[in-house]
Amino acid sequence: MPTVTPQPSQTPRRPAPNPIRLIGIILLAIVVLLGLAVLITWLVVKPKRLVYTIENSSIKGYNLTNDHLSATFDFTVRSYNPNKRVSFYYDSIEATVNYNDQTLAFSAVEPFYQRHRNVTRFNVEFVAISTALPSFVSKDFLLEKATGKVQLDVWLKARIRYKVGAWKSRHRTLRISCSPVLEFNRFKNLKRTYCSTEL
Repeated sequence: MPTVTPQPSQTPRRPAPNPIRLIGIILLAIVVLLGLAVLITWLVVKPKRLVYTIENSSIKGYNLTNDHLSATFDFTVRSYNPNKRVSFYYDSIEATVNYNDQTLAFSAVEPFYQRHRNVTRFNVEFVAISTALPSFVSKDFLLEKATGKVQLDVWLKARIRYKVGAWKSRHRTLRISCSPVLEFNRFKNLKRTYCSTEL
């Protein structure tokens, strides 16, 4: 009688893990962890909106003839950082003064560092040298000036970075918009103007 040799039982082999799937899981885990870190930092720091105002303004050397404007506009800007833990690097600040969406002059502000809970003041001077204006803008400017007051728009665009402890953020763009009223019958207008900010 023939003997039957029992065959060794074969356990099913597990399929080798898919390297693409493994990389995907690792990347997803990293993204989730980074998101949690950002959320926790945000909740702990609770950054508040920066507060900008124009403290005073003045105009010198005014002349508007044949739709060409020459003048020097001077503004004192107050920046308040109300945050307890967040400081800011202002790496560059570009500024324009405008009337009826017409740019009158450009300027720039020196870079500076603003600590937390700090007030920083800086002057912005705009020099318009025979700036050409459309006739209707020139006419409106003269009509407003006849009342002794002219409302202007001052726009600032700053490249900033956050600093929390030793950590520094990438560059962000801060836009500041103010609408001060210049009084021609005063050497300096000391009325405070609040600005809007967008980050």
